[in-house]
Amino acid sequence: MSHPIVRTALFVPASRPERIPKALASGADAVIVDLEDAVEHLAKDSAREALCDFLGTHPQARLWVRINDASTPWHEDDLKALRGKAGVTAILLPKAESLAQARHVAQAGLPVIPIIETARGVLNAAEVAGTPGVARLAYGGLDYALDLGLAPDTPGAEIVLDHARIQVLLQTRAAGLPPALDGVFPGVQDTAGLARAASRAQQMGFGGMLCIHPAQVPVIHGVFAPAAAELDWARRVLAAHRDGGPGAFMLDGRMVDAPVIARARQVLAQAGESV
Repeated sequence: MSHPIVRTALFVPASRPERIPKALASGADAVIVDLEDAVEHLAKDSAREALCDFLGTHPQARLWVRINDASTPWHEDDLKALRGKAGVTAILLPKAESLAQARHVAQAGLPVIPIIETARGVLNAAEVAGTPGVARLAYGGLDYALDLGLAPDTPGAEIVLDHARIQVLLQTRAAGLPPALDGVFPGVQDTAGLARAASRAQQMGFGGMLCIHPAQVPVIHGVFAPAAAELDWARRVLAAHRDGGPGAFMLDGRMVDAPVIARARQVLAQAGESV
């Protein structure tokens, strides 16, 4: 089953609706209007109203929305406001920790993208991923580090963070979901650091990343795009296979069999080429 390719999902605060058109024009594969961390507590209601007003005046817009988590007093109001909104194509559930939470959000009738970013969320990632209505998983490393009291930017913290990433990737695959999204890279001006983080996420098997600034979009897209040499290799593998290559054959001195052919198809699919 094919799924939409999402390499970048760009956050924009719901309290700044004038920024939404710029985000939509950034080239990001998805735009997330944020009702959670980017909005002060006293502005939650007005931000939600601003989002609804934007959707009413821009019927062509297609947006993801990050609501407030299930423990907050704004959670139910967020869900109520989004029901029936044609412009909302997915709901991001932050601090997702249980099947019950994901199922409740799915009752809004929209695809759910749980963000795994707490200890409970990691421990219960299998049941969250398997909840009907869940479209894919996302990982939130910053909140996860805070939840576990990790020392920022240390080798020890990276080990723990990668353990959680691996759980998100494993449960994504076990549930048959499209590739998960890695968390945000906070250094907006650190292009080299972003490229390294994106490369690492891509190598681990993430499909893309959450991002916080339009300038991050082309950097992440560049990293997640297959290299020209890799595309050429994939095309030649599939051409040889279509031309009647046996179950296993040699190409460039290397054996090609079913897993290699499947990898070639993945490479072309990542580039948006039909396979």
